[in-house]
Amino acid sequence: MSKIFDWQLVFTEIPLLLKYLPVTIQLTLIALIIGWVAGLFLAIVKIHRIPVLQQLCTLFVSVVRGTPIIVQLYLTYFGIPIFLKYYNFYNGTSYNVNGIPPIIFAIVALGLNQSAFDSETIRAAIQSVEKGQVEAAKSLGMNGLQIFCRVLLPQAVTVAIPSLGNSLIGLVKGTSLAFTCSVVEITAQGKILAGNSYRYFEVYCSLAIIYWVITIFIERLFTYIEKKMSVPEQIAEKKEA
Repeated sequence: MSKIFDWQLVFTEIPLLLKYLPVTIQLTLIALIIGWVAGLFLAIVKIHRIPVLQQLCTLFVSVVRGTPIIVQLYLTYFGIPIFLKYYNFYNGTSYNVNGIPPIIFAIVALGLNQSAFDSETIRAAIQSVEKGQVEAAKSLGMNGLQIFCRVLLPQAVTVAIPSLGNSLIGLVKGTSLAFTCSVVEITAQGKILAGNSYRYFEVYCSLAIIYWVITIFIERLFTYIEKKMSVPEQIAEKKEA
């Protein structure tokens, strides 16, 4: 009788899975940048209550936050080609729908999903800055952009760091669903390896270890950043005095 559970296989599969870690990292970093940039835009629109745009952004955030990421991945994977086909038909263009790399679909879906969640974090962080500081900056002759870059953004980043770190951890775990868009990252490679050896439990244990280690690294990194960006209590007390 073969081994019911092979501990050795758990650790021998890890190097084979790590070969596809760069794909996971690429998905995470690009989607993270999209999420932060688009999230900042959504937050600014909501804070300033720009007509029409505010309603559209609110609807977008509600839809994205209210639907599963796997559904969004499927909608992107099947929706973008349909959109391009219609665009080609009505505009006489010839964009190659089949030539789009599958990773693009995953990046778009993950980036938009990230932006919806990060926008609320960024908005709350910006609004947490005391209004008196904004008024003081205006009295010094600063324009809107200078106030945002020199007063609001530095303090908002400090407030938002813990939540953005948790959001990044969720994004890393969300990349495990990119296989729905035919992207082979570490989870998809795990499915392939498990299908070849029929050792599904061992392979998924290997994947769990990898994601666990990545999560611990991100937690430590953001804890370090948070400590570096925080103002020491002694300095704060001296300023108040």
